[in-house]
Amino acid sequence: MSKSRIFHGCFESMLGYVFTVGIGMYLIQQDDYKTEREEMVLNQISFRGVTNSAVVEAMKKVPRHLFVPENLQYLAYTDAPLPLGYGQTISQPYMVAFMTEAAHLTPAAKVLEIGTGCGYQAAILSQICKKVYTIEIVKPLAEEAKRILKDLGYLNIHVRQGDGWEGWPQKAPFDAIIMTAAPKHLPQPILSQLKMGGILIIPLGEMPNQALLRYTKIEEGLKEEALMPVRFVPMTGKAQQME
Repeated sequence: MSKSRIFHGCFESMLGYVFTVGIGMYLIQQDDYKTEREEMVLNQISFRGVTNSAVVEAMKKVPRHLFVPENLQYLAYTDAPLPLGYGQTISQPYMVAFMTEAAHLTPAAKVLEIGTGCGYQAAILSQICKKVYTIEIVKPLAEEAKRILKDLGYLNIHVRQGDGWEGWPQKAPFDAIIMTAAPKHLPQPILSQLKMGGILIIPLGEMPNQALLRYTKIEEGLKEEALMPVRFVPMTGKAQQME
């Protein structure tokens, strides 16, 4: 291959990167909801005890309204989950912040998310961690999340459409795994993809008796901590077959 063709290919790749990041910065800068987002962080997140500075800054920065249906953008910063269609929801802002803080993430962390939804939780994680891998079972949601994350310039997020029960073994092990849908039983394939010392944050059980749990992988096995009662959509796919 000639040097000119190599240069041309590199130049096109660079232009693509600049265009993607540029569009993302434009969308974020044209932000009519900055005040609402700051009030959300102050009144819903910091007030309730989330203190991790990286989490707080990520919640201030990521434009939640761009991840919800356009007709619901005016509700994006309210203290509630919102419907995304296909029986799925975007979690309330506090729950996103709480789960992220509970995972004890570091800047070098590699994280797996099960249940991409609209991509908002992945965007928050991407501001804190080095790499984020996320799986969504509903194809239209996965495609839309991939598009918006790319348009906004979140280039350290990798989206895959598929069943999350088996995790993403090709990219394991992970420092943390966060699940945004509730299985009835603890998914062993996902646990096996945690690093030693890694953390799984998972809503477990059936409504009205779901609990948000934290599992830490230790030499003796798993350390379990109950964090709070919750209400999440049920995990679908193979999870429904595990009776």
